Amino acid sequence: MAIPIPGKPVRGSKTGVPIMALYDLLGRTWAMGIIWQLQDGPYTFRELQERCESIAPSILNNRIKDLREVDVIERTLDGYQLTERGNDLIKLLLPFGEWSMRWAKEVFDYSKDDSK
Repeated sequence: MAIPIPGKPVRGSKTGVPIMALYDLLGRTWAMGIIWQLQDGPYTFRELQERCESIAPSILNNRIKDLREVDVIERTLDGYQLTERGNDLIKLLLPFGEWSMRWAKEVFDYSKDDSK
């Protein structure tokens, strides 16, 4: 599957407006999970695979390739980590994480301690 590119057709947009290209990229299997885990990184491939629970090595490899190509993560001597652009993205995503916890608690009576 080709990398979503602004200005080219992507899922949800025939014209490829940048926000839809980003949503297409982030909506790929495990893309958000990898980014989310790397906020505490860097991690080696094996460490990242363990942190991402049930991710298949081929999926992890493909997502790493995708996220490196769009300058969200990079490989260093210590493993994979967010780039400056990736850190900017995680700062934008953190409020979504906070909102999702309130939403889950208020609408679905979810708490972190639940084993759901």
